[in-house]
Amino acid sequence: MAKKTKNPVKVVDLTFRDGHQSLFATRMRTEDIIPIAEELDKVGFHSIEIWGGATFDVMHRFLGEDPWERPRILKKYIKNTPFQMLLRGQNLVGYRNYPDDVAQAFIEKAAEVGIDIFRVFDALNDERNLEFSFKIIKKCKKHVQGALSYTLTERKLGGEIFNIDYYVKKAKTYVDMGADSICIKDMSGILSPYDAYDLVKALKEAVKVPINVHSHYTSGMATMAMLKAVEAGADIIDTCISPFALRTSHPAVEPLFVTLEGTDREMELDLERIIKIGEHLEKIAPKYRHLMDDTKLSIIDVGVLLHQIPGGMFSNLVNQLREADALDKLNEVYKELPETRKELGYPPLVTPTSQIVGIQAVQNVLFGRWKMINAQVRDYCYGLYGRPPRPISKDVLKSALKGYDKGDKPIDKRPADILEPELEKAKNAVKDITSDIFDVLTYALFPVTGIKYLKWKYGIEPLPDDVKPKTLEDVKKEQELIEKAKKGLLIEKPKVELSENARKFNVVVDGENYVVAIEEIGGEVKKTVTKAVEVKREEPVKIEQKAETKPIEKKAESAPVTPAPQPKAEPAPASKPVSGKGITAPMPGIISRYEKEIGDEVQEGDVVVILEAMKMENPLHTEISGKIKAFNFKVGDSVKKGDLIVVIE
Repeated sequence: MAKKTKNPVKVVDLTFRDGHQSLFATRMRTEDIIPIAEELDKVGFHSIEIWGGATFDVMHRFLGEDPWERPRILKKYIKNTPFQMLLRGQNLVGYRNYPDDVAQAFIEKAAEVGIDIFRVFDALNDERNLEFSFKIIKKCKKHVQGALSYTLTERKLGGEIFNIDYYVKKAKTYVDMGADSICIKDMSGILSPYDAYDLVKALKEAVKVPINVHSHYTSGMATMAMLKAVEAGADIIDTCISPFALRTSHPAVEPLFVTLEGTDREMELDLERIIKIGEHLEKIAPKYRHLMDDTKLSIIDVGVLLHQIPGGMFSNLVNQLREADALDKLNEVYKELPETRKELGYPPLVTPTSQIVGIQAVQNVLFGRWKMINAQVRDYCYGLYGRPPRPISKDVLKSALKGYDKGDKPIDKRPADILEPELEKAKNAVKDITSDIFDVLTYALFPVTGIKYLKWKYGIEPLPDDVKPKTLEDVKKEQELIEKAKKGLLIEKPKVELSENARKFNVVVDGENYVVAIEEIGGEVKKTVTKAVEVKREEPVKIEQKAETKPIEKKAESAPVTPAPQPKAEPAPASKPVSGKGITAPMPGIISRYEKEIGDEVQEGDVVVILEAMKMENPLHTEISGKIKAFNFKVGDSVKKGDLIVVIE
């Protein structure tokens, strides 16, 4: 261990939450953390952020893992270092405000599975959305860290809205509400070094609780900002272990350790252990490297200094435009986004408002300004996410709330005050599968994907191949196939029949879908040999009779906004797709629910189906009047752009 210093800066390690969330779409599996967990516990970190953010969503949706098990398992190995999580206030780990009964149960169970420090933020810095979670965390006798969502309207700190006075007032309010520490949460990497110094200095003078600084490396300024923050008296800084640092992640801990070595702020960490852990991360990183955005040579994105788009949000925008076959519109979205943000009252660009602003900007470009307004934008304009820093444009309010089912006038109260309890409804919805409260909460937060996961968990449905864990060898073979497919090569088909254990993977190359099967061949050779079967540039792709032909959507790290529990009963689709006129999918997505039934008469403009796309719920209107003849897809099905969803005659 390093020698004791007079005033050591404490360090939060983000490697195993925000680090891999920023770089690898949160895809790191628990099995890859366990081997170095005990070493991690001996480093001397102030805390380890292990949970929260997108981990809960991604684990159940894409990894087939129980999110509640990760902290439980790791607590067996990490017994001394506190566990930390990121909680989105009343949004919890989802993308909408949840009622108090769900929020209370979630926080209590999070504390029960091992979370010690709750970093709590609200996307709008609306303290009303933090009151309840602060109270429950304190009731659980856990540490409350109030996080300030850092944003700017200009390139530097100041201006009419987001200035030092704004953040100091918010910090004082959070401390009065019970915050045990304050975090400057710079999600975009736009906190410049001297602004960091001035803001930390002002906060240290204004409040008597520890100040924690969090900044992404996206713009390349974060390491400098951390150093100036430490000089100003910051008590805690956030870093990652080097293999999972930089780019859209966070500053690497190792160079900062050496920089402060020998000063009165020297970190009390074990550098040799950190390097050892880094070696493990280097070994397992190839399993996830394909998820990184390597389209640019530079590891920094200076564009963020202009558009302020967080790294995760940027990758989401690119992926959504690619899925909509509109990647050529990216520059238009860049130009549109600041205008959309202004009209929506300058919300900070952090989950979920980053998705709300970003997706609306995309839709404004693709379908015309404010021609398609998703359910979450309507909820935001109504006030269900809280009070924005500045008033929303009157024209936007009028368009968003026209025909809105809750009313045409925004509310001005704590959003959760008007939400009906949902926990009992969630229990009833999954009663035929489970009564376990942790499972109930998974469903309550994510009804559409949560129910799918619970069916996997309890063996009602098989775990899809693309969700199963992959070995380094699996990933290597897939990447080799992709490279050969790009070159137009065909791989020789092995002279064996595919067994039931053959593993099939859906691979997307330059927008084209391939189904690849990998077969393990035993025999006298002790070492297992893997061979790939033929890849054809056809759609749908067929491999023997056992290959799946339905392409699986590649999704971004953040999940769709979920509806309240107990949606309408799932209508059965037509046994065979019915042709005709009706409602087609304007973009790829998942059928969230139907608002009408087969046989219903509908008028032009009626909302018939809700499409979960671009992480938002998009109401699809009929452009013709008539009677609903058929639904070609059932709830939960994926659809491609142009698919006929509803047939109307």
